[in-house]
Amino acid sequence: MEWGLSPLLADRPRFPRRMERVDAFEVDGLEAARAAAGELYHEFLRRDSMSVGLYALRAREADPQTPHAQDELYYVISGHGRIRVADRDRPVGPGSVVFVAAEVEHRFHSITSDLTILVVFAPPEA
Repeated sequence: MEWGLSPLLADRPRFPRRMERVDAFEVDGLEAARAAAGELYHEFLRRDSMSVGLYALRAREADPQTPHAQDELYYVISGHGRIRVADRDRPVGPGSVVFVAAEVEHRFHSITSDLTILVVFAPPEA
């Protein structure tokens, strides 16, 4: 199985590709692809309306991101830390969902255990 696809979908062409009306991914496969590429962020889905990727930050390391031109939704899969959005600061952990409007300064910090985060950009990240 490769690229995080379920066994039923593993015979399809690799990303990047135009997505079907339905597709399925496994976090373990996405994390393996991200790590193999040596990236903090690995985009795995792109549509006209949005893009989705997996973002990983190690404990005690800095989050290098800068504001984006798109709205973002973060879903924390694993790990613990904090996120500062403009002048607001809050803890995050598994199950946390955070919305950040386009162009708003934000970053994760005080990461106490490695964070794995699902990120949705709408519209797609440029």
